[in-house]
Amino acid sequence: MLIDKRTLPFVGLMTLVVVASNYLVQFPIQGTLFGINLADLLTYGAFTYPFAFLVTDLTNRQFGPSAARKVVAAGFAVAVALSIWASTPRIAIASGTAYLVGQLLDITVFNYLRRLTWWKAPLAASLLGSALDTVIFFSLAFAPVFAFIGPNDDFAIGWASILGVLSTEAPRGVSWAIGDFSVKLLSGIVLLVPYGAFISMVKPMPQASAKA
Repeated sequence: MLIDKRTLPFVGLMTLVVVASNYLVQFPIQGTLFGINLADLLTYGAFTYPFAFLVTDLTNRQFGPSAARKVVAAGFAVAVALSIWASTPRIAIASGTAYLVGQLLDITVFNYLRRLTWWKAPLAASLLGSALDTVIFFSLAFAPVFAFIGPNDDFAIGWASILGVLSTEAPRGVSWAIGDFSVKLLSGIVLLVPYGAFISMVKPMPQASAKA
């Protein structure tokens, strides 16, 4: 697999985002909001990972789906290797699997919608990719049925309140998934701003419109 040197900055950004997210997902956010314990809903990784979809969509926009897949693959290989060191093997496996499937779905959806209004392709692609990524990651990382991959750390064990005053409880991995996807939904909208700024300055390469 040959990487176009022009996409190397995207590979570097992708690697940085995934490794940082794999490390930060181990740290729940402390504090309360409207009576809800934030540690039961969010980890710091929820705020960094959405940038992976921005990197993928920008690559796809400028260089096309083939280049985007290569950036995803390169980022996957480096990020998983570093994440085993930065987090735990189970987190690295869960993250690598979710990342690869979610990003490839993002590329497919983006490429299908790329000729529509500029914001529709990145928004739909990131939201669908994020939904699948969230389900895969939090299932593999924390669900008891996948314990054969590796044990849960103490921070991931237990039940959490997900509705505050109503005291509705769920396994902590489920509550984190809800909080994580909520952040991804908001991020998918907010990150349209830098995406729009980028495409206004950079023209797609000729191969970018290929339906590969």
